[in-house]
Amino acid sequence: MNGKEIALIVGTGSGLSASLARLLAAGGAHVALAARDTGKLGTLAGETRALTVACDATDRGQVEAAFAAVEQKWGVPDLVVYNASYRTRGPLIELDPREVARAIEVTAYGGFLVAQAAAKRMLPRATGSIFFTGASASIKGYAQSAPFAMGKFALRGLAQSMARELAPKGIHIAHFVIDGGIRKAGGDARAAERGDDGMLLPDEIAKSYLAVHRQHRSAWAWEIELRPWVEKF
Repeated sequence: MNGKEIALIVGTGSGLSASLARLLAAGGAHVALAARDTGKLGTLAGETRALTVACDATDRGQVEAAFAAVEQKWGVPDLVVYNASYRTRGPLIELDPREVARAIEVTAYGGFLVAQAAAKRMLPRATGSIFFTGASASIKGYAQSAPFAMGKFALRGLAQSMARELAPKGIHIAHFVIDGGIRKAGGDARAAERGDDGMLLPDEIAKSYLAVHRQHRSAWAWEIELRPWVEKF
């Protein structure tokens, strides 16, 4: 260990995860990026000097291997962020049960496996943060989107239970309700209608994650909601 913080982001993509990786790296942290397809992470890994790890979060063996790779290179992570999710949509009676099972498995069960692996490593030293990325669907189900809501409701329940169990043991658990669309690089039709700050900016979301990670334990938040100023509650 050289005193630098260590962060592991599971379910890394080009939006929030990338912004968080850049912010952490700019602050001097060692960053590990985990995804099923690491081929897409080359540019981001180069920017952030990150370790990339191939990991299907629903596979316990791959999760353990990912943590082992990070430990071997730098040590136990100080911050673990679970961003992975899987979405399938459609009328309830037309949904493919296999796709529904996959949505729940990736969104919630994968979160459990990653959180369990992180917690058992953090508990001996009584410090660390484990964060979960939620959505509007974490607190309200939408028509033709039942599988996503099922997974996100379960993930929120996991986070709340973990916060009550592990916060008194020094582990900071937080769940982030991302209530609104995240602006994509290059923009899209919705962004054009709403203006530059009418959608959630991933760099700004990342700043909120880091601020929560930096909270003093006398005033920890277990959940916060983030939404653009024009979004309806």
